[in-house]
Amino acid sequence: MATTTRKQRAAKKTKLYRWKWSGRGPGGRRVGGEIVAAQKAEVERILMGQSIITKSVRRKSGIGSGMGSIKPRDIMLFARQMSTMIRSGVPVLQAFQVVAESIRKPAMSALVQELMNDVSAGSSFSEALRRHPRDFDRLFCNLVEAGEQSGSLDRMLDRVATYKEKVESLKGRVKKALWYPAAVILVGIGVTALLLIKVVPQFESLFQGFGAELPAMTRMTISMSEFAQAYWWWGVLGFAGLVFFIRTGVKRSERFAYRMHAWSLKIPVIGKILDKSAVARYSRTLATTFGAGVPLVEALETAAGATGNKVYERAVLQVRDDVATGQQLHFAMRMTEQFPALAVQMVGIGEEAGSLDAMLNRVADYYEEEVDNMVDTLTSLLEPFIIVVLGVLVGGLVVSMYLPIFELGSVI
Repeated sequence: MATTTRKQRAAKKTKLYRWKWSGRGPGGRRVGGEIVAAQKAEVERILMGQSIITKSVRRKSGIGSGMGSIKPRDIMLFARQMSTMIRSGVPVLQAFQVVAESIRKPAMSALVQELMNDVSAGSSFSEALRRHPRDFDRLFCNLVEAGEQSGSLDRMLDRVATYKEKVESLKGRVKKALWYPAAVILVGIGVTALLLIKVVPQFESLFQGFGAELPAMTRMTISMSEFAQAYWWWGVLGFAGLVFFIRTGVKRSERFAYRMHAWSLKIPVIGKILDKSAVARYSRTLATTFGAGVPLVEALETAAGATGNKVYERAVLQVRDDVATGQQLHFAMRMTEQFPALAVQMVGIGEEAGSLDAMLNRVADYYEEEVDNMVDTLTSLLEPFIIVVLGVLVGGLVVSMYLPIFELGSVI
């Protein structure tokens, strides 16, 4: 029965298109642009409402054709705009229309149009959101539903926007910690490979005319160059295969993903950053959902998927099961032996004082600041280390190539 209803809804869902239009606005000024709508008549009606005399309306493409992808930042801006419009007293349907027209990205504009069509057809805001699970997570849907029930939709949307801003900022700092050393290491490997494959062979042909035995360091470099010339493509294929294997394994195997995430937490320095960021995201998500009136057990289930790490996800699900049987939150967190003692103690204080959501926000603030400090420290420490490593690699190759020339000069 439920399956039939979903099929009927899917059949009724309006197909949206991009329409390119041109016309004349007030004063006879030429105007033009693009609108996402279902039919040409709808485009003309929208333009007529803006006092625009339509000259031509041409359909360009469907909503899935070259319209870009929707990013978390787009969802964050949508929540912020909807919160502002509703707080100003604008009805929800009109707020959808205004937001859809103000968004430049066609894919996001089309998504807002679909939400508006669903709501105008009788669905609630939260029901319309749940039909797009790829773009709106459980936390977003739960908070909007709580806002609809309590009559505080604007505050809930503002809370969602603030939450996503903090989470995206935290993700950015973690990515900075991961990508910076990886990018520099790859550049170092690339420069070394280029020297071995392209530069060293030129010196090798020069040394053949010396008629003398080359130094051990030079012979080793030449051997490495010959190996790199013969098998460099095996290295490229092996690296690409390893990346593909890890990504596929993480997506398809829960056990493999758990092991990879557990291993990542043990990497020096970077593991601590990932660990603290998982605690910060768990605390922020739980504070946001629980503070909005979502039951603690359901809030924990939402927070489990927001940690970004399978080890913490499993630990939070264990906490949820323990809390469901009557255990206190801080005691259940301590039983997992995964959460830092400071976080457990602060949560315990919040439970006793009756201000759990406020204390969880403080925990999140503390660990987000810790992540920020560790990223800055890592960056400042890596810079001289990377310079030394690159200097040894590149400088070693250069010295090994010029060493026979120096020795030849001293003999002469």
